[in-house]
Amino acid sequence: MQPPYRARISARERGTKILVADVFSRNKRSDIMSRVRGRGNRATELRLIQVMRKHAITGWRRNVPLFGNPDFVFANAHLAVFVDGCFWHCCPRHGSFPSSNADFWRLKLDRNRARDRLVTRTLVASGWRVLRVWQHELAVANERRLVRRLGSALSKSLNSRTRHH
Repeated sequence: MQPPYRARISARERGTKILVADVFSRNKRSDIMSRVRGRGNRATELRLIQVMRKHAITGWRRNVPLFGNPDFVFANAHLAVFVDGCFWHCCPRHGSFPSSNADFWRLKLDRNRARDRLVTRTLVASGWRVLRVWQHELAVANERRLVRRLGSALSKSLNSRTRHH
């Protein structure tokens, strides 16, 4: 059994490792850390908000309690928009697997992709359209294409909803 110590680098003593006792066992610390949740992809969401406001795209809401927790929901159009980070969601253009601890990362990222597919299938089966925006699509150079994609998804969603109701 390994002692419950963690190496920590002191900012004052640059490069000096100081062993600090951890009050939790390795398994307990792992359990605690597994419950820590990120605060979302705030920067990418703010960038998409900026684009939508600039181009007068309205009708969206955030934090709508919908399966998969979409980043933006256009309720009238039944359109759920997800902003996917290139690393975390395995972008075909920019996604990569780290070489250290490769098995862990491959499993983690594969689970993310599987969850994305499940969320998309579930929402579509419930009558929603899903638009997934890659992080790199938020770059200023890609803005016109992104606005066209949003406009197209919204018009398709609205057209299909008016035909069925």
